[in-house]
Amino acid sequence: MRKLFLITICFIITISAFTQNKKERREVNRKRINALVKQEEEGVIAYEKSTVFGAKLINDGYGIFFEMGRAKSVKNGVLFQLELSERKHPKEEKLSNLNNFYGTPFIFGKQNFFYPAKLGIQMQSLYGNKSNKNGVSITYNYGGGVSLGLLRPYYVQLTTTGDYVKFESADSTKFLSGSIGAGPGFGKGWSEIKVTPGLYAKTALRFDYGSYNEVISALEIGITGEYYTKAVPIMVHLEPKKFFFSGYVAIIFGKRK
Repeated sequence: MRKLFLITICFIITISAFTQNKKERREVNRKRINALVKQEEEGVIAYEKSTVFGAKLINDGYGIFFEMGRAKSVKNGVLFQLELSERKHPKEEKLSNLNNFYGTPFIFGKQNFFYPAKLGIQMQSLYGNKSNKNGVSITYNYGGGVSLGLLRPYYVQLTTTGDYVKFESADSTKFLSGSIGAGPGFGKGWSEIKVTPGLYAKTALRFDYGSYNEVISALEIGITGEYYTKAVPIMVHLEPKKFFFSGYVAIIFGKRK
């Protein structure tokens, strides 16, 4: 009888503690929801940090990036960004060998793949806040950092021997003309990557249309300038250059807290 009494007491205590914890969780959640509703009504995006992923379409390529944000105030913040993209020359043209139906298309005269890898800091300023949860906030970003130009040699496969060779100069285009069966496979050239260091600067407008302030759904439009210590050879028959200027459009997803 005594054991039954003790078991009953323990059971009641456990149920009471569980109920109390449930009430506390409900209260915390209610306060959080009320705070979010107040933010939505006032159009204030108040946060301490944010994390986003994005993909961008550049006028001469494409890229992906990761970003961590830290708030300095309601209207200002700092963004730490890591980006990897591929830049292509406007004169690139994909061709195919009609006698090799299954061969990979190739770009005649291409010397290197060019992958800018950027690490930098952006300052963010709030221009226009959301008037309600269905509105759009506008921020202005500007900054820059270090850009490492990764050059991966471009290989083509010969129809005569099946060997892979590179376009190393304008003269090699004459030698290889008419003897190319396919372009490079994805695995070619990675062990021969060369690095050309440089700097970049970027400015952009970001339009956040997310339904809730803790969720980031945004469109970004901006321009980027990159300068490298050496001229970057992309096509053998075209003059390499050190400076690149481009515009881009990016789609961004993430969260704040």
